[in-house]
Amino acid sequence: MEKEKYWYAVYTKPRWEKKVFKLLQQKSIESYCPLNKVSRKWSDRLKVIEEPLFKSYVFVQVAQEDLQKVRYIDGVLNFVYWQNKPARIRDEEIMQIKKFMSEFEDVEVVALDLKPFDEVMVNRGVLIGQTGMIQKVMQNSAEVVLESLGYKLVARFDKKSLAPVHKTKI
Repeated sequence: MEKEKYWYAVYTKPRWEKKVFKLLQQKSIESYCPLNKVSRKWSDRLKVIEEPLFKSYVFVQVAQEDLQKVRYIDGVLNFVYWQNKPARIRDEEIMQIKKFMSEFEDVEVVALDLKPFDEVMVNRGVLIGQTGMIQKVMQNSAEVVLESLGYKLVARFDKKSLAPVHKTKI
């Protein structure tokens, strides 16, 4: 019976993403290192190079009992953890990254900077589409005030479940 495999992010030594990716492939471990095509200018020429989209990260798809094998790969420092366990990444998220990277070049990764009083929209779960105001920001989550039916509801969301609302200026 085939073991169920999940995607995980591993943290690598600085500038070892491509090396770790190659070593994982040599060990027949399914992995993904999104590469960004960027133009770099040297004094005598312009060259397109591929550099990792996420600095010091490579994605692996393994069964839970094979996590230890990944830790022994040279250049792997550890898994990215969430709530004291290696964080699982949904297949859809990996597919979205792959699709995005196949359609665009010279992509920039920008961390979502949430701060109190920012207006956000919930993009996952039962409250999808609801907008609210950030009340408090913690390390991996945020408290959002949702005004509904004349009541103030305060909910705690994973930051990944929130997107900033951009208001158009008139």
